[in-house]
Amino acid sequence: MAAGTSAERRVAVVGGGSTGIGAAVSRRLDADGYRVVVVGSKSVEEGNALVAELRDGMFLQADLGDPDGPAGVVRQVEERLGRLDALVYSAGKTARIPHPNIHEVTDDVWSGILQMNVLAPWHFVQAAEPLLRKSGDGSIVMVGALAGVDVGGSSIPYAVSKAAMHHMCKLLGGALGPEIRVNAVAPGFIDTRWTAGWEEFRTQIQERVPLRRTGTPEEVAELVLGLIKSTYVTGQTVVADGGLSLLV
Repeated sequence: MAAGTSAERRVAVVGGGSTGIGAAVSRRLDADGYRVVVVGSKSVEEGNALVAELRDGMFLQADLGDPDGPAGVVRQVEERLGRLDALVYSAGKTARIPHPNIHEVTDDVWSGILQMNVLAPWHFVQAAEPLLRKSGDGSIVMVGALAGVDVGGSSIPYAVSKAAMHHMCKLLGGALGPEIRVNAVAPGFIDTRWTAGWEEFRTQIQERVPLRRTGTPEEVAELVLGLIKSTYVTGQTVVADGGLSLLV
């Protein structure tokens, strides 16, 4: 969309927007004319540096794993910007535990992953719903994972949490229309610092998937923007995996 006056410009909040896919989403939304609110907890320096690149960005530090964290973000957005048109949840948590090693998966592992990958986005939706509804064309996009669609992933709790996220988006898509659309993207292997040490798996992907390469955060960001703009799509999870899920 074309940039207008400050009051006219649409506002997007990107949870986990300081690094990786979230940072790419923040840049892409900025390029499309949004005022972007980048939310991070630990990546404060990176968040501020990213905002300095944007035309009209704002960084907010918040612990999204705290049940009150998302509400605090939305409150500041309403007070300072007066509107919210798009919410992207790109924060998350994982643990690298081989699936057969079930006894390594403690309750603490489960609770930490479910808190950040399921409860935190749920709290964000609850907090943002009234302001998104006022927009009249509000959009929520959550960054899930191929692990939540197919067999795989860094651990069983991570895969289960992403499957829950995808299904939550489907249910919310039915519950929050017509003013709010809710969708998810499910990336496969994307080159971020999360996957920086996975060289053996990266090589396998590059040799086997139909597109013969791994993905980039920018490619996922383009898909996120596409879902925000797709005004007749809701409750869907779109896979971006270079064709990995086509292999049997």
